[in-house]
Amino acid sequence: MKTFILGGGCFWCLDAVYQKTRGVSSVVSGYTGGHFPDPDYYSVCSGMTGHAEVVAVTFDEEVIPQETVLDMFFALHDPTTPNRQGYDVGTQYRSSMFYLTDEEKELFERAIERNQSLWNTPIVTEVSRAGTFYPAEDFHQDYYAKNPDAGYCSVIINPKLAKARKYYSQWLIS
Repeated sequence: MKTFILGGGCFWCLDAVYQKTRGVSSVVSGYTGGHFPDPDYYSVCSGMTGHAEVVAVTFDEEVIPQETVLDMFFALHDPTTPNRQGYDVGTQYRSSMFYLTDEEKELFERAIERNQSLWNTPIVTEVSRAGTFYPAEDFHQDYYAKNPDAGYCSVIINPKLAKARKYYSQWLIS
């Protein structure tokens, strides 16, 4: 099993897609990349902690290739816009990848290079060494599964799920 820590805007979006991905055994929404100990949602949203909203995606490489997990990441958010994803604005929504090893850092950098051709402007995804990962509050875990009819899910997450189904249908569980 392998775990990637990825930030692509609101963690609810990445969580929703990766929860439905074959070979993914766990998705934990959380915070990392900042300087403030034991952050919570409100402190992270203040923009003062330096943390990003992220997901820790644990998957089986024998079921889904790590490159596919990363390519999905770049398809599910706009990695060319710093500190913003749609209506979500602030450093906590930055496109980010947090590596645990030098090998993982190289893998992330290759994924950026591979996916750059899909975008008209440069990818600005931050690649940083992982620090402490703080799981988000229970309310944020499995948000889409618990609240599929919520407005945010209908307007923001459902289109991302549709895009994932279009390009990665062989990897998604309906």
